[in-house]
Amino acid sequence: MKSFHPARAALLAAAFLAAAPTGAQQVAPTGAQQVATAQQAGPSASQRQASALDLPEITIMGAVDPNVRKATAIVNGDIITDTDVDHRLSLVLIANGGRVSDEERQVLRLQVLRNLIDEKLQIQEAGENEVAIPQNEVDQAYNRVSANFRQSPEEFAAYLRQGGSSPDSIKQQIRAELAWSRLLRRRVEPFVNVGDDEVQSVIQKLEQSKGQDEFRVGEIFLSATPELQQQVMADARRIVEQVRAGASFVAYARQFSEASTAAVGGDLGWVRAEQLSPALQGLVTAMPRGAVSDPVSVPGGVAIIALVDKRQILSVDPANAMLSLKQLTIPLKADISEAEARKVAANVQERTRNMGGCGKAEEVAREIGAEVVSNDQLRLGELPPQLQQVLGQMPIGTATPPFGSADDGLRVLVLCGRDDPAASASLPSFDQVYSQLNDQRVNSAARRYLRDLRRDAVIDYR
Repeated sequence: MKSFHPARAALLAAAFLAAAPTGAQQVAPTGAQQVATAQQAGPSASQRQASALDLPEITIMGAVDPNVRKATAIVNGDIITDTDVDHRLSLVLIANGGRVSDEERQVLRLQVLRNLIDEKLQIQEAGENEVAIPQNEVDQAYNRVSANFRQSPEEFAAYLRQGGSSPDSIKQQIRAELAWSRLLRRRVEPFVNVGDDEVQSVIQKLEQSKGQDEFRVGEIFLSATPELQQQVMADARRIVEQVRAGASFVAYARQFSEASTAAVGGDLGWVRAEQLSPALQGLVTAMPRGAVSDPVSVPGGVAIIALVDKRQILSVDPANAMLSLKQLTIPLKADISEAEARKVAANVQERTRNMGGCGKAEEVAREIGAEVVSNDQLRLGELPPQLQQVLGQMPIGTATPPFGSADDGLRVLVLCGRDDPAASASLPSFDQVYSQLNDQRVNSAARRYLRDLRRDAVIDYR
């Protein structure tokens, strides 16, 4: 039997996230940093003289290899080539299904170059501190990515090359994340202190906030100095346009965000509004689930947030109920009129209203010419709001009214089972709160660390 997935599937690049092991959650940003504008030199004296010559037909004496990699930037002596940038850019294009204009492609290319510069700095600093990542660990992480696509490593490599990228591009990103994470554990984390009284204070506030809303938030943060604020804001608007057009928020967060959450696709986890920047507090409370905000100026740069979900603190959330459903789909003629469609819908509703539960779904489907698909593990909150309201009040064995369109056909959902969430929710443990506070401080220190590396780097743009 087919599997029923009414919620929209994540785009390709979200699976790249799964390659990062748990330790990579402390990885500092590899996103869009300060904009470096290379000044283009004017024509040299020899070029001006050559343009005035009456040159004969030229025969090139030697082979021209189009695969020669030309340097785009040299970071403390390490080269980033055009090919490196092209391969990493292709990962972003895969996530967009290739729906990127030429103008947007150039903007993304600059952002990708800045990401690669950061990765070089991270790997170099890790090497200076004798932090080495064995190749077999990188390969294991890459194999997990392949498994997420249900492909062998060899098949996944061919898939990447077909999209204009390469396995080496993903492996380079994995190596930088692992190296930076281990460096932070060695050089930063030992000097971060979280007091027991701070942990108890957070737990006390959670108890006082019981019943209030909290939000599952994704973030993309782009740093900006006052001089670059307008340019970074324009970059952020382009990202929002792409995401709202169907691109993966997770992919953009992973590639371009400078927040510590970049390595986990921008996932902030569950937060209360007051934990966010003041500029974002009112915004997140007004956003519907699944929405992506306009860019917002925040201290140090520009932020974009996505509201993944919301719930009430320490309270049972009906949206977490797990449903078992069968869906009946009845195709409609392409040229059907509204009156005819309503007549078909009325007949379908009459046949399914008292169908006798899920056990007779296939029998009724044959009688009305419907196809049956099922899903036994669907969270109520993943359905559209209208269906949440209907299914939330339905008894087991009953069916929804028909819904759909001429293109998609009429659909009816039959509720086969429902597992409600636990009747009580508990506070996070002391260790869980301690870990969250510790990670926040490590990540803040990591941003400062990377900023210092950028400041001291010698970067030659070619």
